[in-house]
Amino acid sequence: MPKRKRKHQNTPASEVVGEDDVLLRATTPLQLCYYGNPVLRKKAKPVSEITETERQLAYQMLETLYNTGNGIGLAATQIGILKRLIIIDIGEDDDETYEPLVLFNPEILSVEGEVVAEEGCLSIPNVTAEVRRPEKVVVDGIDIRGEPVHIETDGLLARVLQHEIDHLNGVLFIDLISGLKRQLLKEELSWIQQAERPS
Repeated sequence: MPKRKRKHQNTPASEVVGEDDVLLRATTPLQLCYYGNPVLRKKAKPVSEITETERQLAYQMLETLYNTGNGIGLAATQIGILKRLIIIDIGEDDDETYEPLVLFNPEILSVEGEVVAEEGCLSIPNVTAEVRRPEKVVVDGIDIRGEPVHIETDGLLARVLQHEIDHLNGVLFIDLISGLKRQLLKEELSWIQQAERPS
């Protein structure tokens, strides 16, 4: 998800102009996949062991996130890797400071409540919509040291967790809005798709 509330020195990402002047970014060290790339619709596979290779991937994903300049979460599928790994750094929210979060094999155990808020996605640039999601979540996963993690949270962190875990299941935030709202975004989505997959 975009719109990070944190102060961080970002390395500028170069812009790649696609059809109809849609701007897709060339990100480093890993390249983001954009709407229209079929990998975004595939289901990621569990990580069986947290090796140095997996940890290095997590660090590279964090660096890629920071280089976008406005991201707060990233799933491995968004950089074309079908592993159940997400990274999150929301920085500050409601005057509380959060450390970067790396989760392998995250699983939503339970949800509670309901809230509507605006969402966007690094893989669908310049497109936002109001999305209804559970307000609170309970999530289990494995951290970068291979230790189990149990998270009970609400607010922005709960929303980002749900958004990124959806990515691991091939679900995009635009799938959660009404057909009418998707129709209103049809032109923007078509431009992004053509830029990602030029004919």
